[in-house]
Amino acid sequence: MVLHTVNKSPFERNALESCIGHAQPGSAILLLEDGVYGAVKDSTVADKVAQAAKDCKLYVLGPDLAARGVSQDKLVANVNIVDYNGFVDLTVENDTVQAWL
Repeated sequence: MVLHTVNKSPFERNALESCIGHAQPGSAILLLEDGVYGAVKDSTVADKVAQAAKDCKLYVLGPDLAARGVSQDKLVANVNIVDYNGFVDLTVENDTVQAWL
């Protein structure tokens, strides 16, 4: 499968929407850096992210959440938090890594 990474805020660029539109069911999507804002519930993209979480495995990088002051309780349902080791595990578990810029 493919690990999709999104590091840009969905409020600045359309990388997250493009990623969701191209990700196949079963793919993994990791939000990191400013991309973690895409996982915040009650945002303009929260419904798209929640819908994507039904078909894909969604992750956010925990240290990037913390650096931006976003707590776990503010995340869309079914989004998993990973640390740096979890990020490495995701890259190993998937055949390809697709970065959305």
